[in-house]
Amino acid sequence: MIKNKLTYRNGTINDVGQLQKLGIISYGQFQNVLTPDNWAIFNKNLQDQQRLLDLLKVAKCFVCLNNDEIIGMAYIIPSGNPTELFKAEWAYIRMVGVKPDYQGQGIAKALTKMCIDFARQNNEQTVALHTSEFMDAARHIYESFGFKILEEISPLFGKKYWLYTLDLT
Repeated sequence: MIKNKLTYRNGTINDVGQLQKLGIISYGQFQNVLTPDNWAIFNKNLQDQQRLLDLLKVAKCFVCLNNDEIIGMAYIIPSGNPTELFKAEWAYIRMVGVKPDYQGQGIAKALTKMCIDFARQNNEQTVALHTSEFMDAARHIYESFGFKILEEISPLFGKKYWLYTLDLT
């Protein structure tokens, strides 16, 4: 691979096709660590464009491009959007993904930092996320920013997952 100048920008609804493709490619590397049944569920979620459109309606999306191709993505959802896992007073990071050919170049770290910076600029107090036992590189990045395990959550896709938080106060 020839190393090109990478650029970063906000992702938009116009990027939905590339974002969906990137999700499938970047998370596809985990197919072999999941059972076929769990991979089928995981992959179905990645294929669901409406799910991605719903995410884009509430989240700030950051992307990394190589020329016009989106090769990295991350989303931050502002506080006030609670789920079963994330409290209303937390902002939270979702779906950090990098095309496998570009991993190891600091793209996921840069995108995660953009999410944290966005949260700080918007006076968020806490940023949360969840990650799994099979996402070693992601856990390393999050911990390097000071995210701490708050608790182990119920297994997803047959694997251990942890809820992490970062105190911004």
